[in-house]
Amino acid sequence: QVQLVESGGGLVQAGGSLRLSCAASGTIFNINRMSWYRQTPGKQRELVVGIGSGGSTIYADSVKGRFTISRDSAKNTVYLQMNSLKPEDTAVYYCSYWPYWGQGTQVTVSS
Repeated sequence: QVQLVESGGGLVQAGGSLRLSCAASGTIFNINRMSWYRQTPGKQRELVVGIGSGGSTIYADSVKGRFTISRDSAKNTVYLQMNSLKPEDTAVYYCSYWPYWGQGTQVTVSS
């Protein structure tokens, strides 16, 4: 069993930055498999950053160059550094270690 707890969300002005954290407890075999998704009301959950089939990190086109994932294996924690935030980045952000999900953290970017 794996539990994922996100933190770091909040309200920020456009152009600002936030860093999300996802702390995992339980057995994590490969921290590189932890990924970030986001969801807005009425829309499907979408991948923000994850691991592709070849093992490389994949970012959604909408966040490339602005968001960066990092991992601390010793802490079983992954981070999502979000810079140059835009109002369209407003969403609930979830971390995932398939098939497990965190509870989500709200990010709101004001214009």
